[in-house]
Amino acid sequence: MSESEIAVQGHGPTLEPSPFAIPSRKLTIWLFIISDAATFGSMLYGYGYLRTASVDWPTPFKFSPSIVNVMIMTAVLLTSSLTMLGAVDSAKAGDKAKAGRFLWSTILLGVIFAGLHIREWFGLIDEGVRMFQNPWGAPLFGATFFSITGLHLLHVIGGVGAIAVVARGYAGGRLTPGHVETVGLYWHFVDLVWMFVVPLIYLLNLSR
Repeated sequence: MSESEIAVQGHGPTLEPSPFAIPSRKLTIWLFIISDAATFGSMLYGYGYLRTASVDWPTPFKFSPSIVNVMIMTAVLLTSSLTMLGAVDSAKAGDKAKAGRFLWSTILLGVIFAGLHIREWFGLIDEGVRMFQNPWGAPLFGATFFSITGLHLLHVIGGVGAIAVVARGYAGGRLTPGHVETVGLYWHFVDLVWMFVVPLIYLLNLSR
């Protein structure tokens, strides 16, 4: 019995067969990533424009400890990409136990990243940074900083939740290696966005 016949009987995939050369699930996540990339690209472009147009744009980040914390966050997120790759490879090889360990390791690293990020936010808030004011210069710094990093943090938290759902579903036999690969594509996109956020938001705003 084909997948489409199984789906009609209510015991198989809920997505219709893809009319293209890739599965519907993978096509859907790629379309989401493209649209999300446009959102982040627009926000980063707007941030760059405001930063260039403002003569008193703040440079609040010191090499230590602010940038050290950011480098730790980056290392954690990059490591989570490696564990996600391990999860996808293990799932494709049919090793559920190993895939599960990699998935939960990715979740742990995502939680650590979110915790470090929130701690950084509280540090800036303690220094007087708000959405439309700060002690150093252009008041829009806070709005752009919290909007961009907040959107990314929301993606990380959402990704952690999605990976947890996939990990449990895959371990229970309800989900397939294809689901692991799909959530992996999303997680790699979240990591890639961070590689643009770090130089633009942090490194260019190092105090001199």
